[in-house]
Amino acid sequence: MRWIFAHGDGDGVTSAALALAAVGEAEIFFTHPHGLYGDLRDNVKPGDDVIIVDIALNESHLESLIDIFSSISGKGEFIYIDHHPEPIGLGMDELPGIVVHDISACAAELTFRFFEDKLPWEYNRVALYGAIADYMADTPFARRALEDWDMRLIYFEAGVLSQGLEGSRKMYDFKRHVVKHLSENRLPSALSELLVRALIESVSEEEMIQEIKKSLKVKGNVAYVLNPSGSVSRAATYVRALAKTRIGLAGEVRKDTIIMSLRTNDEKIDLNLMLRELSKETPVEGGGHKRAAGARVPVKYFEEFIDRLNEEVLRIT
Repeated sequence: MRWIFAHGDGDGVTSAALALAAVGEAEIFFTHPHGLYGDLRDNVKPGDDVIIVDIALNESHLESLIDIFSSISGKGEFIYIDHHPEPIGLGMDELPGIVVHDISACAAELTFRFFEDKLPWEYNRVALYGAIADYMADTPFARRALEDWDMRLIYFEAGVLSQGLEGSRKMYDFKRHVVKHLSENRLPSALSELLVRALIESVSEEEMIQEIKKSLKVKGNVAYVLNPSGSVSRAATYVRALAKTRIGLAGEVRKDTIIMSLRTNDEKIDLNLMLRELSKETPVEGGGHKRAAGARVPVKYFEEFIDRLNEEVLRIT
């Protein structure tokens, strides 16, 4: 059996679609950095082939992940394609199997380039959807690929995909349907349910912005909101913009844990590094990119976490 493990956002879905188009057949499984090890352990059998796209490596499970990567690659094909910063203390060349890693491009671009000899040229637009969804459409590849298409069409389709997926957060069967649809190089807007969900999400997002204006809180250089009515990643961006702080944070309380997205537009701040360093001293798991990252922290440590973020901001400035 062949598996494709992917993140469920626009970059992850388009990466999975490109990989599926290239290999022909695979089981699609959506996961995230915190859950990757358990999902591999519970599903992959000896001799299975595995492709992982757009999933960062979580420091808390790093040794276990390396062990299971070795086990998979020893009995089957193992391909890891990602663009998140490497874990502290680990070089990506130390990982077993085939590793494609570059922080300067989105996972969809890396996936297309890796499988390019197995894909018709027009599949580059699927990679472009992922690049736009992940704010990484200014690479040399993306600029060249955009010359093959009308830019307005590509951005429209990428918008439909991004908004539609935001409106389908935990609908994994539907997301698998989207992957199959895109793997056939069909337009996102041609999938009626995706288009309707995109329209609904856009209206809901506008309503969420108005809610955030009333409910956001500011502590030092960090503005935050808990349990926004929509996407926490979008909410984090709007919180920062509305409060004009250096970091914006939005979180969803799930039992005794807060699942968060963080955003900054400050070039001096590296959220990925900041979160990974904090994880050494506090019960927080997180990482991602320099200006956009995710984290989870126990509810009882949330206020302390905000304080530590502020300390880190002051330390670097």
